[in-house]
Amino acid sequence: MAKTDLLSYIREGRTMTRSEQLRLIVQLSVPSILAQISATVMFFIDYAMVGHLGEKATASVGLVETTTWLLGGLSSAVAMGFSVQVAHFIGAGDFEKARRVLRQSLVCAAVWSLALTVVCLAVHRSLPYWLGGSADIAHDASMYFLVIGLAGIFFQMSGLAGSMLKCSGNMKVPSALNILMCVMDVAFNYLFIYILDMGVKGAAMGTALAEAVTAGLMLYFLLWRSDMLGLRGRPGSFRPRGDTVRTAFKIGAPMGLQHLLMGSAQIVGTVIVAPLGTVAIAANSMAITVESLCYMPGYGIAEAATTLVGQGIGAGQRLLTRSLASLSVGLGISVMTVMGVLMFVFAPELMAFMSPVEQIVSEGAAALRIEAFAEPMFAASIVCNGVFVGAGDTLKPAVMSLLSMWGVRLTLAWWLSQQYGLRGVWMAMAIELTFRGLLFLARLLKGNWNRALRS
Repeated sequence: MAKTDLLSYIREGRTMTRSEQLRLIVQLSVPSILAQISATVMFFIDYAMVGHLGEKATASVGLVETTTWLLGGLSSAVAMGFSVQVAHFIGAGDFEKARRVLRQSLVCAAVWSLALTVVCLAVHRSLPYWLGGSADIAHDASMYFLVIGLAGIFFQMSGLAGSMLKCSGNMKVPSALNILMCVMDVAFNYLFIYILDMGVKGAAMGTALAEAVTAGLMLYFLLWRSDMLGLRGRPGSFRPRGDTVRTAFKIGAPMGLQHLLMGSAQIVGTVIVAPLGTVAIAANSMAITVESLCYMPGYGIAEAATTLVGQGIGAGQRLLTRSLASLSVGLGISVMTVMGVLMFVFAPELMAFMSPVEQIVSEGAAALRIEAFAEPMFAASIVCNGVFVGAGDTLKPAVMSLLSMWGVRLTLAWWLSQQYGLRGVWMAMAIELTFRGLLFLARLLKGNWNRALRS
């Protein structure tokens, strides 16, 4: 049975066996997982390239890394605010309304990304010092952040177009383009870092150029080639409408606030790590990159869950949607448990690939082995959140995440770092992720995320 046929069962109100449901989840997840892993490999190689420039270069990128994640999270919130609406309309079989939302999203996303770029321009010189960085790494950190900020429109449009394609059930094209972006990123980074000898700034320029090409291709496949959402030969207004924007705000604002405060918490975490020294900053940022190899499959499955739940709600498929949600979470936990075991076993080798500095490898490997125990519940929080996003239920999960992050992780990180250094920070992270996963599982099983499905 082809994937597109199984996905059409949701819109047509047809029943599906458990094996068909699981097959559909896997078929939607695999392309996204491959793209997520390839993106992680891209950062992995980026860090390896920068890492061979020395520990100061690595620390300069690691210092502003969490802030660039914050920018990405805010852009993602805008994309999801509109793409979840598109998924609901597609599930209901109303493709004209889906395209209407798409047109408005292009304008709103462009305005938002330009606003973020202005903020980046305003703060890039001061940011490294605000984060506790020393003068010897501040310039490189500032330049890296500035280049990424200037490329914000490309990150926003690539994310928006990819999210729209995925919510329509097309996982293959955005996933293939993201893999291509990783290949381009490595090539462009090599050009700018080594051949043109631009160092840390060259790493940012390589990433920005790869993202720009990817954004153009994503928009081409969305606006010209998509059967459901393509706008060629389908004229309509791009003017944002109040009802669409309000709904996008209702879905996206809690996500944006979550990304803002979670990103701020991660920045505070960087501030906690910074006094531990350059080696700790470098080991922390590299270990975070290595760990993402473990949790990226969870995000791939979460994207599939968002698509399935969004279309299921649009189609009014109550029992099927709940079943798909539960199966998705179970699959995510299983996959990330296996990844956690592999990360525990091969932590030293993974860190050694990132840096030739023995102390960085030792500290990073110890952190990864602590984190490995939290991966099953981390998976639960990731995929459950994908389910909730697909249902348009974003406020309470955001509050739960924020309480967990600020109330548990940061408090413990500050306390444990006093005695255990970087390892204490990662102990706090592992405890908090386990706690958050249990909270999200409880909401999945007993909460009211599925209120839109109630009779």
